[in-house]
Amino acid sequence: MNCIIIDDETLARAIIRNHCAKADNLVVLEEYSNAIAAIKYLNQHTVDLIFLDIHMPDFTGFDFIQTLKNPPKIILTTSDRNFAIEAFEYDCIVDYLVKPVELPRFLKAVQKAEQFKPVTEKTVENVTKKNDSEGNDLYVNIDRRLIKINFDSILIIEAKGDYILIKTEGKNYTVHSTLKKIEDKLPESKFLKIHRSYVINFHKIIDIEDNSVLIAKDVIPISRSNRPILMKRLNLL
Repeated sequence: MNCIIIDDETLARAIIRNHCAKADNLVVLEEYSNAIAAIKYLNQHTVDLIFLDIHMPDFTGFDFIQTLKNPPKIILTTSDRNFAIEAFEYDCIVDYLVKPVELPRFLKAVQKAEQFKPVTEKTVENVTKKNDSEGNDLYVNIDRRLIKINFDSILIIEAKGDYILIKTEGKNYTVHSTLKKIEDKLPESKFLKIHRSYVINFHKIIDIEDNSVLIAKDVIPISRSNRPILMKRLNLL
């Protein structure tokens, strides 16, 4: 498998590179200290596997994944255990390695990657048609009750650990779920994920300034990768 390494730490990249040399089926094509350079490479080349750090300056590993139309297999390498649940909401992620990465655990992850088949056939058009045909309401489970929330009343949906906070024009709801699961139930004609922790109803935007939007009284950050997507959705590009 051809692979690249993306990590802002020189030592971390060296450890992964050395581990790759001990795996018979891996060829390291390139390594990068930032995600932007890696994106430029991937625009012109195809790889089978990416070893990706989560925490990098200005552009996180999750931000990076969201820029890829058809991401290859990805093994996350990070010193933070707190993102494991969110990580596996992405179809392309094979495994989650906590630094310092030991060789036996590394080889096990590589073995999983050999057998792993990422989902690549779910196009934006299909998702839009599916979501837009499912009515006008979101149903969420709160205290063993199904609560109906009208899509048009939703302002912001925010990830908070193992829970999400849904802010509406009338009240707020705290739901035990992940942002990805809720996002999949929302129509793309109204909603967009603009940051790792936020999905917004972009029809409710009052103001856009630099890398944030104002909705009601909340200022919501926009990740660099999602800003052009938002601008296009608003017909501003």
